[in-house]
Amino acid sequence: MTRCNLCHKESITTAETIGFCLHCIREHFTQVWPSIQSVHQQVRKRFNLPPEAPHHPDGIACHLCLNECEIPEGESGLCGLRYNQNGKLYGGTKEEGNLSWYYDPLPTNCVANWVCPGGTGAGFPHYAYRQGPEYGYKNLAVFYQACSFNCLFCQNWHYRESIHHPTSIPASQLAAQVDKDTSCICFFGGDPTPQLPHALSTSQFALERNRRKILRICWETNASMNPSYLNEMSRLSLQSGGCIKCDLKAWSKEVHLALCGVNNQRVFDNFQLLSSKIKDRPYPPFLIASTLLIPGYIDEGEVAGIARFINSLNPEIPYSLLAFHPQFLMGDLPTTSKRHALACKQRAEEEGLQNVRIGNLHLLGNDY
Repeated sequence: MTRCNLCHKESITTAETIGFCLHCIREHFTQVWPSIQSVHQQVRKRFNLPPEAPHHPDGIACHLCLNECEIPEGESGLCGLRYNQNGKLYGGTKEEGNLSWYYDPLPTNCVANWVCPGGTGAGFPHYAYRQGPEYGYKNLAVFYQACSFNCLFCQNWHYRESIHHPTSIPASQLAAQVDKDTSCICFFGGDPTPQLPHALSTSQFALERNRRKILRICWETNASMNPSYLNEMSRLSLQSGGCIKCDLKAWSKEVHLALCGVNNQRVFDNFQLLSSKIKDRPYPPFLIASTLLIPGYIDEGEVAGIARFINSLNPEIPYSLLAFHPQFLMGDLPTTSKRHALACKQRAEEEGLQNVRIGNLHLLGNDY
């Protein structure tokens, strides 16, 4: 049980690191934000990352993501990857990818496996090798070791330990890992956003070398990239049968700032732009949304706001509600309860969404 530092109510669903309950974050944000912001800065310093996005008057502008860093000489952007050396930006180029990769047998546990060609055979025979799950085939999973957010609940937080010790892999070398049994590539992380030039180049190389086979290009992202990259990302996924999976972490800007350290306006703007491309390939689904149901912080109200927004764009967009496993600085929270997940699913459907699913069922726990 943790006591909220403002209202002093105790709850098992108040994270000690954050120090404040959801109500106080929503209703008294200006009072609680300085303390929460300090938490974000301290954890970033722990991994030798900038405490916040730099905006130096003499810095070089990086336009890859929503942070729009202006990086001074000898320092890096918020992601820790892009850095200014002798007046030139390095890191995040197609020549050098800070990443790890592995083969993941299909069907995988990816966010879209319930609607994608690899998990269901959707789009067979143009986009899938089988009429059902693609057993016998595999996904080339590419984990980019950098991120444009600073999520205190990060499920893959260990990547922060590798940002400053990169294993540099050129795009052409990564693309060469696609073999005859590889039917899709998924870029995730961290997040692919800080290294989009590398991911896009890898995709181009891979598709050119495998013109006679099915090879889907997929993305799992926080959708924080500069919108100028969306057309190329979309083109690659649309033509190959792949999809873009957007993790919509919170609806209210206050909750998003508290949990992730950054504003979410760009996220929803990008999602709206992507939704306009669904008409170019309605099936199999091109755009998928997901939200991690963090106990005490992502409640029915947050899900309702996200669902209402998605419904205003297209009620058929698949929406996956994911059960939470305690990680990183929010490891003192419980796993998502079954009651919480079902209530959020019902709320999303009440807002008009037609394809809502609960993911990570094995993690669902008892009531809080």
